[in-house]
Formats: sequence, structure tokens, C-alpha cells
Amino acid sequence: MDAIEAARAVVDEQHPEARAAFLGSSVVTGRRTATSDLDIVVLLHGTPAPYRASLRYAGWPVEMFVHTEATWHAYVERELRKRRSPLLWMCADGLLLFDTDGLGARLAAQARKLTAAGPPPVSSEEIDDRRYAITDLLDDLAGSDDQSECLFIATELVRRTGELALAVGGSWSGGGKWLARRLETTAPGLSTRLHHGLQEALDGRVETLVAVVDEVLGQTAGRLWFGYKRVGAP
Repeated sequence: MDAIEAARAVVDEQHPEARAAFLGSSVVTGRRTATSDLDIVVLLHGTPAPYRASLRYAGWPVEMFVHTEATWHAYVERELRKRRSPLLWMCADGLLLFDTDGLGARLAAQARKLTAAGPPPVSSEEIDDRRYAITDLLDDLAGSDDQSECLFIATELVRRTGELALAVGGSWSGGGKWLARRLETTAPGLSTRLHHGLQEALDGRVETLVAVVDEVLGQTAGRLWFGYKRVGAP
């Protein structure tokens, strides 16, 4: 059973009353890998939505994201504030498996409009928070001679630097493979340079990684540590 057939069949089995369903695009594009799963967004009239579940169907690993129209909007609104919305992208780029009453088409159109408009702008406060965290990690890296510590410091530096580059570039954010994919278009070549710097850092040579991180920081106002202050909640 191919991906599309399996996706339609598992939704029919689990939720025969569904209004609409989307299959995430990765599994039906060149991005598909041997471990790709079926990411399926299902729209119901009401309960038991909202929920998320992982299961296996016809040999496929399946992740099912089940919503009502109202919870879809609520989740998207919450994710938009983080500039990272997997739900939105699954509906913008995904395959509309079926649509009983037009809801799927409406949500797909809205999802495409929102993704095309881009994420909300990042605040200067958040940029400073990111600068501070990266500066702190750079200091830790410079002061550590423990190989195990350097492993985790350097990998955290790579992740946070990639996220800062996306924020500065006005891009949608992402985690894991999606961080790499977003960087491909927002900051071409940066992933490769961070990878090279990480490899050298794990061999005890941190200069290349530090230079790449400082270059990204330079797109803001550079490192930040002295003078940084945040007031906590009462």
C-alpha cells in the first residue's frame, strides 16, 4: 500500500466521520527517506479532538494530528507566535486527501496565505536573549578542556546559532531536520560551515566554529554578556 492509499485508509478506519484530512508533503516528495512516516492532519466536528497519536498502519509509521476547526485555529495562532508551525505547513504544502464540506480547502488556502506572509517579526528583546545565551556558550567553550563538555557545548552552539540566523533572516524557525532545511534557503552555506566547525571543535580546534558563530552574531550587535539584564516575573 503506497503512502497516499495508506493515509486515506487509516483515517477512514480511525475517523470515518472526518470532515477533511491532509498528508504532510515530505513522504510524497524527494525528501522521503527510509524512515519517513505519514504525518496526517485530520479535521473532525468535535471530540475526541484535539489529540495527537503515533501508530503503525499497513507497515507505515503514522503520526496523526487530530483537530476541530476551532482547535486548528487555536493551535496555529499559538505556533505562529513562536514562528514555528508544523501544523500550518502540513496544511499549506500537504496533500488534501479528502474534503467533505469545503473545510479542507479553506484551511489550505489560509495556511498558504500565512506561510507566504512569513512569521511575525522577532523582538529586539528576543534577539538579545539569543545573543546572551550564545555568548555564554562561547565563554564555556573557550574555558573547557573536557571533551565530553565540549561535545555538548559545541552542538548547542550550532543549534542556537542556526536559530539566530533564521530569526535575523526573518525566516520560519524549525527543529531537527527542519532547522537545516530552513537554513538552506535563509542562509545558504551556513549549515555546511557550522558542520565543519563542529567537527573541528570535537577534535579540539574551536577557532573555526567560533568564527562562524561570531559572524552570525555580527549580523546583530555581536556578543552580549556585560550589561544584560532581565526582570523576572513577580
